Amino acid sequence: MLKGVDYIGVGVGAVILSSDKKIFLAQRGVKAKNERGHWSVPGGGVDWGERRVAAAVREVQEEHACLVEVVREIGTIDHIIPDESQHWITTMFLCKLVQGEPLINEPEKCVAIGWFDLTEVTSLPLASYMYTLLDLLREQYPNGLPDLPK
Repeated sequence: MLKGVDYIGVGVGAVILSSDKKIFLAQRGVKAKNERGHWSVPGGGVDWGERRVAAAVREVQEEHACLVEVVREIGTIDHIIPDESQHWITTMFLCKLVQGEPLINEPEKCVAIGWFDLTEVTSLPLASYMYTLLDLLREQYPNGLPDLPK
């Protein structure tokens, strides 16, 4: 049985902010689980017995070979992809880099990476849930993305 296909998958997303308040995004590659070619925050499925915060940190390490610290929970998003018959419930976490710089660690799952401000993000082909995530960020931070604790 496949997470997100045969049953609703539980996922996490890591909204990594830079010191100049840009968001790290990755473009999904040919072996991504869904929405190939679209840009999204790093993330993935929560393993059995794994805490969501730990899953977010693990996913960033696996996908981008850097270490993040979760600052706070942003919210939970229904990531429903009718064309791919997938349904995920994904908790988004605000994160800061604590070690290393993101790189493409799984080239079959990720073809490009970059740091974007909120205005640049909207010009990219985004994964469907990203629009809800951007709305949550604008709602929680109406004066712009926050400065993260050092």
